[in-house]
Amino acid sequence: MKKWMTLLMMVLVIGLLAACGGEDKDTSKEPETDTEADATEADATTGATQVIVQGEDDLLSGVSKDGAWIIIFEDDFSTDNELVLTGEFESKGEPARKLALYTQDEDRNIIDQFTLTAPKLTVQSENTRIQGGTFAGDVYVEANGFSIPDGTIDGNLYFASEEYQDSADLTGGEVTGSVEVQ
Repeated sequence: MKKWMTLLMMVLVIGLLAACGGEDKDTSKEPETDTEADATEADATTGATQVIVQGEDDLLSGVSKDGAWIIIFEDDFSTDNELVLTGEFESKGEPARKLALYTQDEDRNIIDQFTLTAPKLTVQSENTRIQGGTFAGDVYVEANGFSIPDGTIDGNLYFASEEYQDSADLTGGEVTGSVEVQ
């Protein structure tokens, strides 16, 4: 009888462990910007996953090579510094950087859009997006895969080569100035 009880307890414990340890997480969609602080973790190979801009230091560290794949804005922000978005980061296993100039609701609808104002933004990270708001200043792209989904560049957009321009996706966004290879 004691052997049967031990066997039954072992089966129950294994079943309980299997049920608790097998949670699958849905990685098919990006974290929502308004809940990312709770929903993301740091990844040792790609750095922090997010930076929420509340001051100049947050912005400068966020765009640096040691920054984050996503830089989140919760209000309009201005700086006199020229910004260089550099470093290698990943989202869903692919190279990515994002300036999230918006907030969204639980259904991922944009509810507020913000403006980041700087004299110049140089993009050196692959697959960078300026999304959901406005960058006021000139943008210089030195990497493949640049895009502006639901975003605006209130200034000029310059590409360092035709390769970078050909790999860019400007649909869904707007550039108020010129777009050219320089």
